[in-house]
Amino acid sequence: MKTLLPLIPPLLVALFAGPAQAADSQVAADWSLSADGAYVLDQRAGLAWPRCVEGMQWTGKTCTGQPLLLDRAEATALASDRWKAEGVGWRLPRATELQRLVDKALSPPGLNPLLFPAAPGQWHWSSTANVSAPSVNPYTYGNIAQGRAGDGARQAAMINGWAVNLSTGEARGDAARASKLPVRLVRPMPVGR
Repeated sequence: MKTLLPLIPPLLVALFAGPAQAADSQVAADWSLSADGAYVLDQRAGLAWPRCVEGMQWTGKTCTGQPLLLDRAEATALASDRWKAEGVGWRLPRATELQRLVDKALSPPGLNPLLFPAAPGQWHWSSTANVSAPSVNPYTYGNIAQGRAGDGARQAAMINGWAVNLSTGEARGDAARASKLPVRLVRPMPVGR
């Protein structure tokens, strides 16, 4: 077997080594697969991530099908409908949770293909809302002339939402809510894991 080892491609070696191997042992300890292999379990955050985005199906080895592209309202409704139908706390992840999925140790960075096979590496919806308005003195003459302090930020938050690029980890709060983006829902990790 030792003579064949140099001939095995590095990816194949990584598959045999396990999907959650990483240079940092803490990171490796944080990630595992569910018993059926359909979920990536984030031990530190207590979250279960489907290996496939909405619209794609887990075959036991990879994800097949086409990603479902939804606007922000449709994505939120999908999470709510799944929660009601399954009795499990499905939701849109926060931007920071999606960013945690991006493996910066990969070259180029992105989702680990061993954990999330055939994943679209593009912008995905998050539940993060842009609720921060600049700290403004509403009694300053310029602010009175312009309208109430923070109105612009609140109006922009109604029009835009937060999305995360799962190829780079970049998060932006200016994604038009009508944009059709992939959705990766998340749920609490099953009890006893």
